[in-house]
Amino acid sequence: MNQKPNYGNWVPEKLLYLTFGGAALFLVLALLSGLAFSNTPLAVICAILCAVLLAFGIYMYACHECFAFGKGDMMAKVHAHLVAHLNWDGHGTLLDIGCGAAPLTVRCAKAFPDAALIGMDYWGAQWNYAKEQCERNAAAEGVPPIRFLRADAAKLPFDTGEFDAAVSNFVFHEVKSQPDKRQVVREALRVVKPGGAFAFHDLFEHREIYGDMQELISQLKEEGITEIHYEPHTERLSFFPWYCKAPWLLRGLGILYGRK
Repeated sequence: MNQKPNYGNWVPEKLLYLTFGGAALFLVLALLSGLAFSNTPLAVICAILCAVLLAFGIYMYACHECFAFGKGDMMAKVHAHLVAHLNWDGHGTLLDIGCGAAPLTVRCAKAFPDAALIGMDYWGAQWNYAKEQCERNAAAEGVPPIRFLRADAAKLPFDTGEFDAAVSNFVFHEVKSQPDKRQVVREALRVVKPGGAFAFHDLFEHREIYGDMQELISQLKEEGITEIHYEPHTERLSFFPWYCKAPWLLRGLGILYGRK
């Protein structure tokens, strides 16, 4: 039996379990407060909390299904849009920075079958991903062998100019070991060789994280990046459903891409 890939979801199932579990708990408390203890005010409060959690759970479940591979496929559409911005012929080596469960790495392997790919991630207990999961997913997809390794995106264990191309999706802002996320971008560019291609998707429109993006782009040009482009607010693209554009889900996205 062919194994199916498991890429996870941007809406963790643990969140859904906690939300619906909390709604059920408040429902029980509302019934007990009203029927067993005749405490109407407490019953009303518990009922309201139950309704709020239930509504939030239903909303997040709808987003979960929208994001899911093989269902709404929005995660796959984001990856396809990112890869389309990578101006590369597919000959040489490519690094996926923060590969998670490797969906973007696998998409790159399919788009560039002659390339040698490396997927790296810090993984860790807080994320529902692992190196072994990446390896299983790549095997299930039948792509050429991909090397996966654990590393810190703030201190990549690679030589300067080692890769012909680099990609990353929703990762840089999560790097805890480097508070200045602009430096995470610079570290990603460091390992790309002169003339190599890059495409990075992140919360670039969040000024509290990246400041003025035009200022950053100007600085990168002064530091030697020969070609750099920026597409702001990718959450406004047509394949993002309106209900997924909530501030706590998808807001202030952008793609930084070009050639070093």
